Amino acid sequence: MKEKVQKSDEQWLAQLGEQRYAVCRRGGTEPAFSGEYCDNKQAGVYLCAGCGQQLFSSDAKFDSASGWPSFSSTVGDDKVEEHGDSSHGMQRTELVCSRCDSHLGHVFPDGPAPTGLRYCINSLSLNFDGDPGDED
Repeated sequence: MKEKVQKSDEQWLAQLGEQRYAVCRRGGTEPAFSGEYCDNKQAGVYLCAGCGQQLFSSDAKFDSASGWPSFSSTVGDDKVEEHGDSSHGMQRTELVCSRCDSHLGHVFPDGPAPTGLRYCINSLSLNFDGDPGDED
C-alpha cells in the first residue's frame, strides 16, 4: 500500500472545495439522487476524490435505487477501510479510503451476488476516469 496522504484541514478545503470537504473530511452525505455518478453507466474506474486512488470499477456498479452510486465490490481488498459508525441512531459500517482516510459512504449486506454487498458511495467522494471508447 502507498504511504498515507496527510494534509492540514486548510489544504484539504483548498483542494476539495466546500461541498466535497464536508463529505470527504467531515463524514457528510450528499442528498439522495443528487450525485453526479448515481446514474453514470459509462465504463471506467472510480477514484478517490481526495488522493486519486482507484476504488471501484464500473463492472461492479449496479442500480440499487438507493440514490447513491452502488458497487458490489472494490477494485482491491486494500483500497477501502471499514469502521463502525453508530451515528444517526443506526449501526452501520463506514467506508474510508485506505490512502487518505476520506469518507466514502457505507457498506450494507443487501447487495447482489456474488458478494452480497452494497457499497453505497457519495458521488462527491469520487472522480471518474472513463473509457473514451465507451459510448453507452
